Amino acid sequence: MRATRDMITFEHPFTLGGLDGLQPPGTYMVITEEEEITGLSFLAWRRVSSQIYLPAIGAQSGREQVATIDPKDLAKAQARDCEEQFP
Repeated sequence: MRATRDMITFEHPFTLGGLDGLQPPGTYMVITEEEEITGLSFLAWRRVSSQIYLPAIGAQSGREQVATIDPKDLAKAQARDCEEQFP
């Protein structure tokens, strides 16, 4: 198993499948976990899961929520965010 961390910035409010409501603009951490595909003659990885870390609205300072997301939904949300910047 391996995990990669990406920081994703949204300039505008956004939505993602599996999340409740509109999320505020800002920078979010996304963790993707992958497992090695064995039996191949080359090194390859398969995505197991992706999670986004969200600010916990109404929670104590320093707390976050973690939600499992579909990376395809994330890519679509990022594309919409860019389109809003360049109408």
